Amino acid sequence: MLDLALKEWAVITDLLLSGDQVILLRKGGIHEYEGPGRFRLENERFALFPAWEHQHPEWIKPEFQHLANEFESEPKSFPIKGIGTVTPGHIWTVPSREAFDSLDDLHAWLPPQIDMRFNYKPDRPLYLMAVRAYKLPEPKIITMNDHYWGCKSWVDLDADHQIDDTSLIPSIEDGKFSQIVERINAAMTS
Repeated sequence: MLDLALKEWAVITDLLLSGDQVILLRKGGIHEYEGPGRFRLENERFALFPAWEHQHPEWIKPEFQHLANEFESEPKSFPIKGIGTVTPGHIWTVPSREAFDSLDDLHAWLPPQIDMRFNYKPDRPLYLMAVRAYKLPEPKIITMNDHYWGCKSWVDLDADHQIDDTSLIPSIEDGKFSQIVERINAAMTS
């Protein structure tokens, strides 16, 4: 059972689970364990916790905007539809905007969102993660509570919200994921 979840825009969690995206960007949220803006991979395996608080549908490419449910804030209950895995070898420091822009076809963000990620705390590194996503056979309905709120990357799930991570369905096939990782690695290390 998974008791840890990574918060990400709801539209991006859906894209990870459909196999249309494997990239996540992180600098960290305001309430991080190691201080503001200091992202750290807490666990290689985590539930994908959809968040609406800072989601901007207008910062998503037009072909994906229909996936962005518009809420003022997180709803009172919602489904967790899958999990993600990230191995330490699948995290890179983004060396430049040019390097990241070479991967434009691998993500759903428009330039304003990417600009925001680069410009927020420019003295701190921007990390790119290749997330291997897996769908749950049935979504787990989560009821929002006080400690799930806020600008943070990681959420400790209550005992009754833990995710059964058996019988998972890969979002994309192994070979395709490996090809994407190779491309990301080439862009981030050249």
